[in-house]
Amino acid sequence: MQNNKMIKVIIADDHMIIRDGLRSLLERQPDMEVVAEAENGRIALKYVKELSPDVVIMDIGMRELNGIDATRQITEMSPGVKVLALSMYSDKRFIKGMLKAGASGYMLKDSAFKELIVAIRVIIGDKIYISPDVASTVTEDYLKQSPDRDSSIRSLLTSREVEVLQLLAEGKSAKQIASSLLLSIKTIESHRNRVMKKIDVNNIADLTRYAIREGIISL
Repeated sequence: MQNNKMIKVIIADDHMIIRDGLRSLLERQPDMEVVAEAENGRIALKYVKELSPDVVIMDIGMRELNGIDATRQITEMSPGVKVLALSMYSDKRFIKGMLKAGASGYMLKDSAFKELIVAIRVIIGDKIYISPDVASTVTEDYLKQSPDRDSSIRSLLTSREVEVLQLLAEGKSAKQIASSLLLSIKTIESHRNRVMKKIDVNNIADLTRYAIREGIISL
């Protein structure tokens, strides 16, 4: 655990009321400071680059770039930054997805605030925190599944392809995605075609259903 140093926190959640509540509660702690709030994973990435936080409290179901893929990019880009998933989802797909992406902790939004403070202090100490509400799900999944088996969407697609998949499923055009990702329209179309080929779908409607089923976007 850090001594005589403020713990810098970024809150990434697409609901302003959640962000406001978390900021108010965290700043009551004498050694915690909320340095930024982000409404989606892409903005969270930007703030991580600019502000070098200690902890990112990360929602999962956000537009533009979901929490799982944002976490993967953050932990690859800044290994010293700890990500704590704070989600409404107790489904093992989301728990496993966040942990595989590099999150140091996972807890549910209906947990007590006292637990959130404990979780932050645990992960700052280079340990993993799993909320008791989801611990049994994690344990059962790892006991049942072979360790070398990984059939998840993120083992099939590259990080960029998952980004494009999410934006397509959210209804963005190739032109809009190209502008958002600073790529050419032709590059986005190539990514789209590869994604559709890999997941064996022929139209955007099927692609969207696939993204929902795999937890890339939520209803």
